[in-house]
Amino acid sequence: MPSSWPRRGPPHGPPRGLYAITPDEADTARLLARAATVLDAGAAWLQYRNKHADAGLRHEQALALLPLCRARAVPLIVNDDWRLAARIGADGAHLGEDDGELAAARAALGPDAILGASCYDDIALARAAAAQGASYVAFGAFFPSPTKPNARRAAPELLQQAATLGLPRVAIGGITPDNARSLVRAGADLLAVISGVFDAPDPAAAARAYLSCFEDPSHE
Repeated sequence: MPSSWPRRGPPHGPPRGLYAITPDEADTARLLARAATVLDAGAAWLQYRNKHADAGLRHEQALALLPLCRARAVPLIVNDDWRLAARIGADGAHLGEDDGELAAARAALGPDAILGASCYDDIALARAAAAQGASYVAFGAFFPSPTKPNARRAAPELLQQAATLGLPRVAIGGITPDNARSLVRAGADLLAVISGVFDAPDPAAAARAYLSCFEDPSHE
């Protein structure tokens, strides 16, 4: 696993910016083109996620995304499947509560891998994740999400509470450039977005709009 993360972000401190998550795209060539557009617009991290693909397609797509990310010094993180991340040499994995033990993933991936944990609306889950070796904690959904309409709702105060963990904090769920600044003010280091970027009429412009939320979060 590469040991130079977090890359795009401040030279000292946690990564900051857009954490782009890929849509459920069956066409690998189209996925690469869509991802390249968002990466070139300045996304800090990319997570490969495809809930509709079988194991073969997931391997193909994750492996194809790897050189795309390497060329732009952007970490590639694999959703749900730390074993796939290990097989292709990705920078890390992101696990939900049903995706296996974080401690086992950390032991397998090594100390330099990025290992994220979905903590939903629960600070106790975040504390447990930190104890098991998580590199970052993710909370949400903060707003209604088209990707997960029935997701648990989280409060921005969770981001403030999680500051004591000393890990990067990721916000996810229904985030738009219009509502993101409140989460950045609350302590979000990364804004995780799928449809807000990839389903936008101009994904590059949408990515830049999210990035602008970090420029001066004190102003709406």
